[in-house]
Amino acid sequence: MTTLPSLVGVIGGGRMGAGIAQVFAQAGASVIVVERDAAAADQARARLDDGVSKAAARDSAVDAGAVLGRLVVSADYETLATAGLVVEAVPEVFSLKVEALGKAEQIIGESSWLATNTSSLSVTGLADRLQRPARLCGLHFFNPVPGSALVEIVLTGSTEPELRLQATTWVEALGKTPIVVKDAPGFASSRLGVAIALEAMRMLEEGVASAEDIDTAMVLGYRHATGPLRTSDLVGLDVRLGIAEYLHEALGERFAPPQILRDKVAAGELGRKTGRGFFDYSADPR
Repeated sequence: MTTLPSLVGVIGGGRMGAGIAQVFAQAGASVIVVERDAAAADQARARLDDGVSKAAARDSAVDAGAVLGRLVVSADYETLATAGLVVEAVPEVFSLKVEALGKAEQIIGESSWLATNTSSLSVTGLADRLQRPARLCGLHFFNPVPGSALVEIVLTGSTEPELRLQATTWVEALGKTPIVVKDAPGFASSRLGVAIALEAMRMLEEGVASAEDIDTAMVLGYRHATGPLRTSDLVGLDVRLGIAEYLHEALGERFAPPQILRDKVAAGELGRKTGRGFFDYSADPR
């Protein structure tokens, strides 16, 4: 039988943080989402209300009232004091993650666990900034969290063996499939996903084929659920660029961001969240 901590903390109530909080609450855990201030907490609460309502509309087994009753949003880190697990889900900026994890570590009990939802940053580097580095692992959820089937568990050289077992149990309790990887630039999923996406962008830049046809090649030819360009739009082109720049620095020229990606980010065309990326979403309110 799989079990979850009775209380889970999530730092950051943006799209990813809200999704992580939602799936833990749907699986039966009480969840506290901590945001930077009262205004951000209100936005996170609205995001959670919307996400749970949509889940209930799709699946009659989801009791929206019960799930929302297990979700609390706060601007006070002290509310994390009794959490058995705290998942950091702030933006993909090393200093922000160090700050969030450090604050949480000072508040939670010594027997509690920490996880970071980073999609590419060094989990070892984050762990090295903590007083108890062995109690941190990566839990890389995918966007959108409620609809994704995979969670990547990222282990450092110092991760406690018990945490590997616990993390696998948590992921399975959420109804998702865990894969376990060692801490390396881009882990497994981001490294492969970005490599394919960057090549698709270069092909578009070179006029090899249209965005639609490039994506169709991967969907129908290789049975990908969505093509690399549309997936990049979903992830966010600013996020893709940040990961590509990190991998370029860590792994070399094969991850150099194409100019078309830089241009779209500079123009504010970040994908679905802004209404336009490699595709036009202006008529799609999702």
